[in-house]
Amino acid sequence: MAQADIALIGLAVMGQNLILNMNDHGFVVCAFNRTVSKVDDFLANEAKGTKVVGAQSLKEMVSKLKKPRRIILLVKAGQAVDDFIEKLVPLLDSGDIIIDGGNSEYRDTTRRCRDLKAKGILFVGSGVSGGEEGARYGPSLMPGGNKEAWPHIKTIFQGIAAKVGTGEPCCDWVGDEGAGHFVKMVHNGIEYGDMQLICEAYHLMKDVLGMEHDEMAQAFEEWNKTELDSFLIEITANILKFRDTDGKHLLPKIRDSAGQKGTGKWTAISALEYGVPVTLIGEAVFARCLSSLKDERIQASKKLKGPQKIQFEGDKKSFLEDIRKALYASKIISYAQGFMLLRQAATEFGWTLNYGGIALMWRGGCIIRSVFLGKIKDAFDCNPGLENLLLDDFFKSAVENCQGSWRRAVSTGIKVGIPMPCFTTALSFYDGYRHEVLPANLIQAQRDYFGAHTYELLAKPGQFIHTNWTGHGGSVSSSSYNA
Repeated sequence: MAQADIALIGLAVMGQNLILNMNDHGFVVCAFNRTVSKVDDFLANEAKGTKVVGAQSLKEMVSKLKKPRRIILLVKAGQAVDDFIEKLVPLLDSGDIIIDGGNSEYRDTTRRCRDLKAKGILFVGSGVSGGEEGARYGPSLMPGGNKEAWPHIKTIFQGIAAKVGTGEPCCDWVGDEGAGHFVKMVHNGIEYGDMQLICEAYHLMKDVLGMEHDEMAQAFEEWNKTELDSFLIEITANILKFRDTDGKHLLPKIRDSAGQKGTGKWTAISALEYGVPVTLIGEAVFARCLSSLKDERIQASKKLKGPQKIQFEGDKKSFLEDIRKALYASKIISYAQGFMLLRQAATEFGWTLNYGGIALMWRGGCIIRSVFLGKIKDAFDCNPGLENLLLDDFFKSAVENCQGSWRRAVSTGIKVGIPMPCFTTALSFYDGYRHEVLPANLIQAQRDYFGAHTYELLAKPGQFIHTNWTGHGGSVSSSSYNA
């Protein structure tokens, strides 16, 4: 007899925790795993005493589900998702729902959504953020795909999601086809940026100010009481003060080579593909790539010289505040760029994205959760057509307030030879965005010189002109060229 509200395939820790979260909220979940013994182990241990039921086969799992059947896949992105879909479709009826909760590439989600729609199956691709703890006690959920599925999964998704403010769930319908996974991808890209910015602040504190780990931990704890109040700032303070079993700080013992799973890279690739200057996330990805060249860097450090090391002679407390403000201003730039990419994607794919709603989804449960996101929601609530966060009064004033500190932190770091790819690219973007005139006229003239790519005159927009730069003649008007 059908008794389960929803099934979940994939019993890694994330899957187990999501099942227990759904159980806590009164939903009966059927658990399945490719390695069937994991189902028995889960029911005998973590899920003991709950209403969770198990299945020994996909056919048995489907038979235990109420209609319309709702099935979450929490398996490795890529072929594994397609394999399970292929096995499930013959067992399902029209109107049943398959939900991919992994970190799938958004184009794969769009393809699956279209393929399954033709077979009468409703497909949802949902971003799930917050790690193992979020899955257990309240993640940020970003569902998109076939909107006909939303009324059938809304109660479950919003029930288990993190709550903020007066109880608003960090989950709402994002948009059609791959929109949910695209938003999750941008979330992960912003996460890359946030983490690299914090690392650059840490580098300045350590190597310019000569601060000890406990002192830095205290600074981050103080910063967490300001506009920077966030999960990543909080855990950074905990990491900095953590001591190993020998009583020494653990952080300096960790190899300075950062791994990555690809979603930050996907964000940077999408930015290039759609022509959006998401420079900070790109630099954050490249910073991880550079960090992985550890052996090469060891050799280079013995041969390549930088500026002579000098003792910091300024006001330490004042410069620490400069670093904090540089971090805050750069963070604003990163989010502004991320939302620029979301806006462009919405145009490319015809999605209707609720930008304030997305900011709310990120306010709790996820890795980039912060008080700061409430201000982004306010900005879009106030002006849904806002072109760029920097044009909102709050963020415009915030950056202006930080600008002097930002420039001092960056210039001091450069003089001392500290790499700050994200601090510097954020400042360069800000300066580029606020300039009415950029030197790109020279680039366009160069392109016309060597490739006859044409250019437009400021006085004659829409008219494309080619000049014979090596001859003595004037300009040649042409509308047949379009660079």
